Amino acid sequence: MKKLITLMFICASLSFILIGCNQDTTSSIKLAEVTRSLFYAPQYVALEKGFFEEEGLDVELQTTWGGDKTMTALLSDGADIALVGSETSIYVYAQNSKDPVINFAQLTQTDGTFLVAKEPKPDFKWEDLKDSTFLGQRKGGMPQMVGEFVLKQHGIDPQNDLDLQQNIDFANIPGAFVSGDAEYVQLFEPTASTFEKEGNGHIVASFGEESGHVPYTVFMTKQSYLNENEEEIEKFTRAVYKAQQWVDENSAEEIANVIQPYFEETELDLLTSSIERYKGQDSFATNPILDKEEWDNLKAIMEEAEELPADVPYEELVNTSIAEQIMNK
Repeated sequence: MKKLITLMFICASLSFILIGCNQDTTSSIKLAEVTRSLFYAPQYVALEKGFFEEEGLDVELQTTWGGDKTMTALLSDGADIALVGSETSIYVYAQNSKDPVINFAQLTQTDGTFLVAKEPKPDFKWEDLKDSTFLGQRKGGMPQMVGEFVLKQHGIDPQNDLDLQQNIDFANIPGAFVSGDAEYVQLFEPTASTFEKEGNGHIVASFGEESGHVPYTVFMTKQSYLNENEEEIEKFTRAVYKAQQWVDENSAEEIANVIQPYFEETELDLLTSSIERYKGQDSFATNPILDKEEWDNLKAIMEEAEELPADVPYEELVNTSIAEQIMNK
């Protein structure tokens, strides 16, 4: 009996030690996404397929609805990592921040918005936009800057050729388009396809196809956090890369089935067609590396929109060493 009690005590002690070890190897990360969008499908795949858990990470996702709010959350330590447009890191740098925000893993490599018209436009041409009422995105944000860049490429001056409305908060733009008098709007998926199915709008063009590769949404963190948590950032990036490869190798339908919990109000067929649209225009990056050509394209777009506050060198705000190390392994 004494031996049995002793054995039970040893087993209990070992279980306690193992539980303690498991707890010690799990790191918590607060992740803030700028919006909830199918555009970020690889991120939701990483969460749902357990890729973060495999790396010993407990990732808590919050949606912060807008670049300014997302960056505020990151800078105030409300988030450890932010998924947001790279332009926000440039804005922070230009304010002479002592703790710059570093882009370490790219998720999307094109614009993710589509031009939606209130009325059917079977023979749409970009010049049809002239003299129309256009519900734009936030001034200085990536959707608006890329939108203006594309419009100018087609000979349209956004400030003079359009009745450009930019007084609506990011989260309220879809509702404002339905209830207002705007003739055109930029929308992400699945909102664009949902509008089309419900008869509230018609997709007539893709800004992503028109603008080329650009670091549209990137995982970033403060330099101080990166310095103190490099191992966690490496694990996070590895999980993202696994998800990127999985998305690249699987069909839109399979992806839709995995990430449907994040879009419960959207029917599976709409999720599938929206993901197919993004895959078709190479919106999902297949690896986490943000290259210099993309960075230069971003700055050109910002400069064209007169929103580039400083000519920030690539090496100052982009760290590819972690992603390169992971890919080389």
